[in-house]
Amino acid sequence: MLPFLEDRLLTVIRYPHGMFGEAFYQKNVPDYAPDFVETSNSEGIEYIVCNNMKTLLWLGNQIAIEFHIPFQTISSKGPDEIVFDLDPPSRDHFHLAIKAAVYIKEVLDELKLISFIKTSGNKGLQVYIPLPDNTYTYDDTRLFTAFIANYLVSKYPESFTIERLKKNRGDRLYIDYIQHAEGKTIVSPYSARGKSHAGVATPLFWEEVNENLKIEDFHLGTIIQRVQRLGCPFRTYFAAKAEQNFEPVLNVLKAKKS
Repeated sequence: MLPFLEDRLLTVIRYPHGMFGEAFYQKNVPDYAPDFVETSNSEGIEYIVCNNMKTLLWLGNQIAIEFHIPFQTISSKGPDEIVFDLDPPSRDHFHLAIKAAVYIKEVLDELKLISFIKTSGNKGLQVYIPLPDNTYTYDDTRLFTAFIANYLVSKYPESFTIERLKKNRGDRLYIDYIQHAEGKTIVSPYSARGKSHAGVATPLFWEEVNENLKIEDFHLGTIIQRVQRLGCPFRTYFAAKAEQNFEPVLNVLKAKKS
């Protein structure tokens, strides 16, 4: 978890009364935080920045179960990654998240973009495209996320939607491209989730993303053994940022817009 939390404003969800009790979001660092807990101020909020193992363990002792982070670091001027959140209406429709992820991967491969994928830890999948630091704006990335989302919806309208209102989605999977914006957050890789199956937002290998993939298999009881056995599918994530060739794709989209 630590490489993905490093230098990012952290929002946690704490469960002081257990999973079935009342939980709450925490953004501001509490007054009683020990000195080794680093912080960073943004818009009047003194956020925790989890840059060391001591802080991670302390947060665990605070019963912080979920770790949510923005798409940029405290030193970034813009996003250093694009994330597609593939959110099916229920776990019974997880096959739609698999379908969407496979189609997105086909497009990204055609565009020669490096991508990674993880479970959300709940009922969906999340596709990541690492970007070089301090290079692109959220307006740039919105052009791309909107393009991919609209492409999928136009090709498979019976399966996918960009409809914001849940009541209008039916049984279609919601492709949330608006959530990728400044100030928004997404669950960190390897974060647990406060759900009944104790899910973990688990990095996957792309070859695992097929009809045999089951969201229930990735939980606190299996994740450590999985990493020990297979290694981390995101181990080349940060190296990929320098190799990513996003500029030609963005230039085409900008030309179409103008």
